[in-house]
Amino acid sequence: MPTMCKTFLTIFSHLPVYLVAAFAKRLSRLAVTALPAALLMVIPFICNLIRRHPACRVLIHRPSAADEACDDPYLMEDPTQCYALESSLWELQTLQKHCQPDVAKAAMAINKPLSQQKDDISEVLELSTYEQMERDLKQSKTVPLEFDHAIKLLQGTGGVGVLGLHFSLE
Repeated sequence: MPTMCKTFLTIFSHLPVYLVAAFAKRLSRLAVTALPAALLMVIPFICNLIRRHPACRVLIHRPSAADEACDDPYLMEDPTQCYALESSLWELQTLQKHCQPDVAKAAMAINKPLSQQKDDISEVLELSTYEQMERDLKQSKTVPLEFDHAIKLLQGTGGVGVLGLHFSLE
């Protein structure tokens, strides 16, 4: 992990939990509209923040989060009065259904118990969008196909096809 990121996370360990929760919530809000390359950096970073501050786990494991998705108490304007700890990270649950498989897999990490080991995001920080697309294109995926070839689909009785019965040039 780059030293700047380590320093940043170390500084976060000295901040009050409500500020860290506000920052994690703000990052997750921005992640909803971010590019996939940025999401591969932001999602593990949010998980690392929650690992550093176990009191922020309430953002993930809120029992009534599904009911509150329509009525999120979070207010972005002021981090000190934003009600981030009363909210949830529903944005990460939304990203679990992302069209890019790597992003969906990264967002699924919040469903598992977070280990004490931090996610190493150094390799993702150096990955450009072009390199990510090239890597995805090189992965050959076998898609199971099962179909029967159509035989005599449009042939009717007496050698006249079904189309010949309904459409004629006469």
